[in-house]
Parts: sequence; C-alpha cells; structure tokens
Amino acid sequence: MKITQLLTENTIILDVNASSKPEVIDELVTQLDRAGKLNDPAQFTKDILTREQQSTTGIGEGIAIPHAKSQAVKEPAIAFGRSAQGLDYESMDGQPANLFFMIAATEGANDAHLEALSRLATFLMDDKFRTRILAATSKQEVLQAVTDKETEEDGPVAPTDEHTAPAGSSKRILAVTACPTGIAHTYMAAEKLNDRAKELGIDIKVETNGSSGVKNRLTDADIAAADAIIVAADTKVEMARFAGKPVIQTKVGKAIYETDQLLTRAVNGDAPVYQHDKSKDESSETESKGYFYKHLMNGVSNMLPFVVGGGILIAISFFWGINAANPDSPEYNEFAAMLSTIGGGNAFFLMVPVLAGFIAMSIAERPGFAPGMIGGLIAITVTGVEGASGGSGFLGGLIAGFLAGYVTLLVKRVFSVLPNSLEGLKPVLFFPVFSIAITGIIMMLVNPQLTKVYTAISAFLESLGGTNLVLVGLLLGGMMAIDMGGPINKAAYTFGIAMLDAQNFNFMATVMAAGMVPPLGLAIATTIFKNKFTKPEREAGKTAYVLGACFITEGVIPFAAADPARVIPASVAGAAVTGALVMLFDVSLRAPHGGVFVMGLVDGGITKILMYAVAIIAGAFVTAIVAGLLKKKAVAIA
Repeated sequence: MKITQLLTENTIILDVNASSKPEVIDELVTQLDRAGKLNDPAQFTKDILTREQQSTTGIGEGIAIPHAKSQAVKEPAIAFGRSAQGLDYESMDGQPANLFFMIAATEGANDAHLEALSRLATFLMDDKFRTRILAATSKQEVLQAVTDKETEEDGPVAPTDEHTAPAGSSKRILAVTACPTGIAHTYMAAEKLNDRAKELGIDIKVETNGSSGVKNRLTDADIAAADAIIVAADTKVEMARFAGKPVIQTKVGKAIYETDQLLTRAVNGDAPVYQHDKSKDESSETESKGYFYKHLMNGVSNMLPFVVGGGILIAISFFWGINAANPDSPEYNEFAAMLSTIGGGNAFFLMVPVLAGFIAMSIAERPGFAPGMIGGLIAITVTGVEGASGGSGFLGGLIAGFLAGYVTLLVKRVFSVLPNSLEGLKPVLFFPVFSIAITGIIMMLVNPQLTKVYTAISAFLESLGGTNLVLVGLLLGGMMAIDMGGPINKAAYTFGIAMLDAQNFNFMATVMAAGMVPPLGLAIATTIFKNKFTKPEREAGKTAYVLGACFITEGVIPFAAADPARVIPASVAGAAVTGALVMLFDVSLRAPHGGVFVMGLVDGGITKILMYAVAIIAGAFVTAIVAGLLKKKAVAIA
C-alpha cells in the first residue's frame, strides 16, 4: 500500500494554528475527524495522550509523530501538520518541532496498512526528505515529495538486509528495536542504526518487533557470533536468548537520537554481560494477567452503559408504584411500564451479550465480536433445564466472551494457510461461520450444566425451613452477592418470592436488603479508598449508589469483573452480614422489589424501618472496608 493512500489532501494542514503540544494534537485529530477517518475523536485523543505518557513522540530534528492503535479509528490514516516557527513538543533533543505526522491505526490494521505507516517513519530519517517537506508550498507538493521518496526507496518496510562490514572490520553488532505500538519508533530506530552503522563501517543486523510481527529475527547463530547487542525497546522483548552476551539496554528513542553513542559503546565493548534472571519469567504471567484485565475491561466498559441506563430507568419506573409496570395491578402506569420494558426487558437483556461480545473483540479483534455476542446470548437464554430461566447469567457471559475470543484466534490461525486470493472471504465468510458455530456448540453443551446450579440451589433452600433463621439469613445474603444477578442470586431471590407467597415476609426482606449491599458497599469503597480505584471506577461508584439503593445488584458487576478475586468476597461478606441482621431484627417486607422506595412498607413502623436501614448500612460498610483492605493501589492500564 502506498503512503499517499493514507496521507491525502484532506488530512494535511500546511500551517497549523497550534502553539503547544496539546493544541497541535487536537488540531490534527480534528483534521482526521473531518476527513471521516475516526469513529470517536475524543477517545482517539485519549489514546494518543496515553501513548505520549509512555514516552514522547517528539523524536528530535524538528519531528513529532504522535500515533496510536485505537478502536476509535474508522480506517487507517495519516494527518500532517507543519509549523513554520515551531512549537514545544517535549522533544528528545529539547528543540521545537516543525513537522507533525499523526498516525491513526485501527486495532485490526492489516499488514499492508502497518507497513505503509512504518515506511513513513523511516522516510523521516532522511534530511533531504524533511527539507523538501518543509519547503513545500502546497498540499500537492507534500504528496509529491512522499511519492518520489517511495519511488526512490522501492523497498521493504523495515530494514531486513544484513549490512556487511568493509574489509578489515571484525566487530559484529546486533540490535533489537521495539516500541509500545510498533508503528513508528520501532522502524525509525532500526533505520537510523542501519544507516549510521553502514556509514561507520560497522557490521550490524537489526531485528524489529513491530505491529506486523518480528522482522529480521536474530538467529541463534547470529547471537553466538555477536560481539555486542543493543536492545532499544520501550516494551517487552525476548531477553533470555542474550544470556552471557554483552548487552546495552536502552529506550527506543535513544537509538534514534543517540545512535552514534550507542554504536560506539557496542564496538568498544562498553556493555555489561547480560545475566538472565529466570524469576523474571514470571513477568510473562503478570503480562498475561494484564491482557486478561484488558480484555475484561473492554467488555465491562462497553457493558456499563447498559447497566447504568437500564438500571436507572427501572428505578424511575418505581416512582409510580412498585407494581406500576404490571398490567394486572391497580398501580399500573403505561409510562412506567414503558420505562421498565426499556430498562429491564431490553437494556438488561443485552447486558451479558454485550459483555461477552466486547471481551471476544478485545481478544480476536472484530471477527471475535459476533461469536462473543451469540455466546453471551446463549448464556442467558439456553437453559436445557425444565422450569429454569435466566441461564448462567453474568458468569456464563464471561465464559462465553473468553471462549469466543480464543476460538476465533484459533480459526484465524487455521485459515491463515489459505491463498491470498481468498483473503477477502475470511472476515465475511470463514471466520464468522466457524467461530460462531464452534462457540455456539460449546456454549449449548456447557450452559445447561451451569443452569442446573439454579434448580439445585433452589431445592436446597426449600429444605432449610426449620433451620436457625439467622444462619439462613447469612446464607441467603451471601448467595445474593456471589454472582450478582446470576443463577445463585436468582435462586435466593426466587426462594424469597416463594416465601412471600407463603405469607413469610422475613425472607423477602432479607434477600432485598442483601441484594442492595454489593453496589452500595463498592460505592462507599470508591469514596473512602479513592487510591484503590481507577478514575472510571470512581465515576461508576457514583452510579452504584443509585443502583444499590434501587435493589439492582448488577450495579456491582463493573467492579467484580475488573477484580473478582477481591470484590466478590467483599460483596459476599457484607451481604451475609446484612442477611443475618435482618433475620435477627425480625424485619418483614411484603414488596418483591424496589429497594429504598419500598422501605415504608416494612411491617412494624418506624422502629423496624430504622433497624432495616441499620442492617443495610452495616453490611455496605463491611463490604466497603473489606474491599478497601483487599484491593491494591489502582494502576492505570493503557
């Protein structure tokens, strides 16, 4: 693919108005958005700034290349801006930047796009090319300069040829370059190292770890024969292979701006011998957890609007009465029923499929979305158990999301052997048919087994009639919190409804109070222990106050999905305390739903209402304190 297919007249600004780094980023993002290249300019700006936090993309020599791979990008593109007077871009050499190339890559950019983007980065290492761009008087001249440079180079994206040293040179240097996105700095550093090594008569081979994979990989024979190795990387690279060799480890930007110093150190043997610490291999597990978290949060963040919007609409419908959505009730209100249908019948219905779909999409990119959605839908609709409803709920959705993602990766790998002529059929035919089928079949087999948990637990609860009521309250409370609206929660709630029909109102009061605790407790935790939660989680905490007060246990799902090992035990502990206290206080309630809106229906007057409130508040604070103690300090993940 030609660079000029990505850099077009409508993505060029010959003279930017910006006078600062944030302003030029905003101006270039706006230009891309006007050209129809972005789905969400605000999100793309956040992704660009996240990349800048890792290390500045002002590489020196008057150049800045802000870039990001983002789901906010509709199609890969390059925006160009120029500032005659220059502006402070926090460049590596401390000098003002004049030329700004913003690279926008989609999450699923193909190799052709990535190669074109990377090729531009290497072109900017050429002084003559930069001078011509600076002197251009029109957009057409900028594009012609790029076209001429591509014609001149007419070569591979990244340096892949081994430079042979002149006669008499005996040093053999290897290098590895890698940056977090693998688009620009990786290849710029490789180009600079290769060019300067050739000028200095140094024999070098450079491996690039870019978005399109590892190119020019260093072999065991290369490493064995090397006199020194330069690892210029801002992200993880394979280091164990270099054990026992002199290795210079530095940032990728140093290879661009301090090339001569690095090569001189390598030639002179000024490098420590690398000793590989096998304990650091555990970092791969940490990295896997980081990716697990990333996939999980992609699902949670996209599911959150369904939880929040749907939950609040359900809560608003209660203003007309607890049974206002029931056509058979005297309280029936058509508008309230409409809100309840939108919130509960639709937004909540889509919650689990959306969670699964976006988890799968994070793992396998766009081809994973459809099988993830369908797997999540099967989780909540296919029970295979007579008399059961609701499927495996939230936990089934998590299983479906990860299953669909990795099944799709497997399908993509299997079909990678097909000829290039069939490339266009893969995403529209082969990937969806096989990944949906495999994911669906597995979920159809697994989900009935998960659903059986519902009926088994319901039968167990019905056998507890003569047991100590405080212990029953403890158990019911914990069950209301353990899977946040899933089959165990539903079994406890159904038991409360059954006891309501049997005129035993203590159980209904118990399950409702306990169901309110998890979101309330996490909301309180985000207020008390702010440093234990990310900013998005603290924002979700504000909504969790409302959802918890409305008896919408699902309000805790965003927190539980992000950190289940800590949030679920904390939620169970608080809900169990509340359940036990409600039974101890002998509180009874006739309403099957409504949260704080129906507390006035508690039997026994103001005294019992206050005791009911004390039970809920006590459990919520138990959850908040346990969560605050268990959770680690929040770390933002890019």
